[in-house]
Order: sequence, then C-alpha cells, then structure tokens
Amino acid sequence: MPQQLTFTLAAPAAPTFATFLAGDNQELVDALLRAATGRLAETGLVLWGPPGVGKSHLLAATRAAADAAGRASASVALEDDASAVGADALVAVDDIDHASAAQQAALFTLYNRLAAAGGHVVVASAAPPARLALRDDLRTRLGHGLVYEVLPLRDAAKPAALARHAQERGLPLPDDVIAFLLARYPRDMPSLLRAIDTLDQRSLAAKRAITVAFVRDTLGAAPE
Repeated sequence: MPQQLTFTLAAPAAPTFATFLAGDNQELVDALLRAATGRLAETGLVLWGPPGVGKSHLLAATRAAADAAGRASASVALEDDASAVGADALVAVDDIDHASAAQQAALFTLYNRLAAAGGHVVVASAAPPARLALRDDLRTRLGHGLVYEVLPLRDAAKPAALARHAQERGLPLPDDVIAFLLARYPRDMPSLLRAIDTLDQRSLAAKRAITVAFVRDTLGAAPE
C-alpha cells in the first residue's frame, strides 16, 4: 500500500465547481449548477458513491454557487433542526444513509416544504436511494428526483488533471514528477491535489525547483 504522507498537507482549496475535476461527472455538475441557481425542475437531487470521490466537495460547491447567485442556501446536518430553513432555499444534506428514523422523518418534512415553495434539496449517500434503508415515503421522494453516481476520475486522466491544477497555480510540474506522485503516493485526487499544493508552498519557501528528489525530501520516502 502507498505510504501515507509524513506531514500535514496544505489546506484543501475552497470547494467550488472550479476546484472540482469533473471527468465523467460533467452532467452531474451541470445539474448541480441548475439546482444552485433555481433552474432545476426537480426538487431533489441525490449524488452517491464511495468515500473519496468528492461528494462533500460537490455539496459545498453547490452551496457556494447558490450564494454567488444570491440565493439562500444551507447545509443541514442530520442532527440539525431545519425548521428555520427558508422553504425556497437550496439545502445540502450529507450522509443521508446514516439517518435515524427521527431524522428521516425530519428530512421527509423538509423535502415536502421545499417542494411546495420551489426550493431544492441536494443529498449525498454511499448508495442510490433504492439501496438505502430509508422509510418508503422518503426513498420514493428522493427516487423521483435526479440520481447520479459520482464517478472517480479515470487513472488515464489523472496526469493531465494534475498538470492542469499545477498550471492554474503557475507551478512548473515536470512529467516525471507527476509520474512519480502517481506511482508512489495515494492516488485519490484530493490527496494528490493537496500534495501538489504543499509542494508549491515548500518549493517557494526553499527556493527550489520541484524535482523527484524534492518530492522525496518534502513528502517523505515511499516504498520502492
């Protein structure tokens, strides 16, 4: 298994659609943008997938897009009281697969209130509604909206994605460094992007170019 990085990485970039590498998820991103700006016909949108594919990032990005459009939005944790949320708002709810019976009832009430007033609810889970242990009425409501699987970025697309991220930071990142990162360190995109951000900061501080040797010195040794 790839060795974990040996120090605290740079803080992740703000979760926006611009900082999400869509890959095969562009249709989902477009739907989330419509939800954020009130142009989605459906009340609900479910995005699902395993950990590390960017579900929480997309929820936060949807809220950021709503805020930028001047629309009220809220992130509602399962344990929160959502009764004060505006009925025409954009509401994001994470981890609905962990909702208790009482929380499911509250979500059902929230969904109906948003549906009646033109609001939207975007929820994330580990599986699609049909496979979730939810009360039937809530599962039906969610299933009637849009349901998207969040697909991981294909390995073949990762070198170009990392190069683009580095270019956006004004960072020269040689091909051999990208190949070394992909071969020796965790391959999920959040870890890789944060590694690049850390290399950028450390190279500026050390006034050194980013080379394979610099990566080893900065991120720690990885298994041969």
